[in-house]
Amino acid sequence: MLLVLDVGNTTTVIGIYDGETLVKHWRLMSERHTSDELGIYLLNLLDICGIPRASIDGAIYSSVVPSLDMALSEGLREYLSVDPVKVTPSLDLGIEIAYSPRHEVGADRLVNSVAGKARYGAPLIVVDFGTAITLDILNSEGAYLGGTISPGLVTGMEALFGRTAKLPQVSLEPPKSVIGNNTIGSIQAGILFGNAGLVDFLVRKTWDELGCRTPVAATGGHAAAIASISETITAVDPWLTLEGLRLIHERNRPR
Repeated sequence: MLLVLDVGNTTTVIGIYDGETLVKHWRLMSERHTSDELGIYLLNLLDICGIPRASIDGAIYSSVVPSLDMALSEGLREYLSVDPVKVTPSLDLGIEIAYSPRHEVGADRLVNSVAGKARYGAPLIVVDFGTAITLDILNSEGAYLGGTISPGLVTGMEALFGRTAKLPQVSLEPPKSVIGNNTIGSIQAGILFGNAGLVDFLVRKTWDELGCRTPVAATGGHAAAIASISETITAVDPWLTLEGLRLIHERNRPR
């Protein structure tokens, strides 16, 4: 079985693959831990699900939090006896990277693009709703061009609530109307419709530059909520990043 981990600024998404099938997945907070803590944490997750430690024969991770990388790698080696593959632009990803400098592109963006190309073909736009909202673009030849980075929904909410004394914190549920008739509805409308509008505008501008309409695949914690009101998102794929990690490991696993 393969252990895949996507370490983000806010959350870490973990999955277990048996061949090509995702059999377990978890979404946890990204917090700084020692290698021992991370190793024991992973062992506990496996134990809860009845997965023997010895059944894990490979691991791969992408990370945008460098301070966690060493502890994670050491924890995987010590407690699961696997030497993890770390996603970097220097790996065999199966896509051309037309981004300069290459080392600056986030590993998660490359992983999403690899999975997106495999599932939806190219050209393609992948939208990831995380701490940031990223749009990643593949041209008709399947090359990774780059894209856009904007503040994520929760990031925007935290900025709003942190600088206003009277506004209540709200859940991110799509409102029925863009015209909020109370404070909670007004905040929800502003955040949900506002971010859907942001994505739709960026997608249309990208289509103009590419000279064609592409599929738009959305992933991340708030993908479904935004897709329900977006005019351009064509697919919601909540575990796209995990699938990308599996595909990259397939190309780069130790022989």
